[in-house]
Amino acid sequence: MRPYEVMVILDAGLEEDVIRATINRATEVVTSGGGTVGRVDRWGRRRFAYEVHHRSEGYYAVVEATAEPAVMADLDRMLGLADEVVRHKVVRLPDKVAGRTPRPVPTGETSADSNQNGA
Repeated sequence: MRPYEVMVILDAGLEEDVIRATINRATEVVTSGGGTVGRVDRWGRRRFAYEVHHRSEGYYAVVEATAEPAVMADLDRMLGLADEVVRHKVVRLPDKVAGRTPRPVPTGETSADSNQNGA
């Protein structure tokens, strides 16, 4: 399981129920694939720096999740096909940023160590 952050920008002209349903559908893709959804941060309507698909505003939401890469690929595909999504980005968080300790390096003799000792 790896930590991810998903930024979703939805059409600002949508009703609140449709926005909520789209975000819930995205979180259900993660949970149905065996992942866990952390914080869902709804930023609300924001003005774009430039027009995107002839729109000047969007509804922003950030979802933190932990899942396998295949599950996040399914989420990426679902968000790409959804008509109400203007833009989205799935980012794998580094272990340091996610607050996780890195996996310990196995203690044992490596092939490089044995080559130096035998020479």
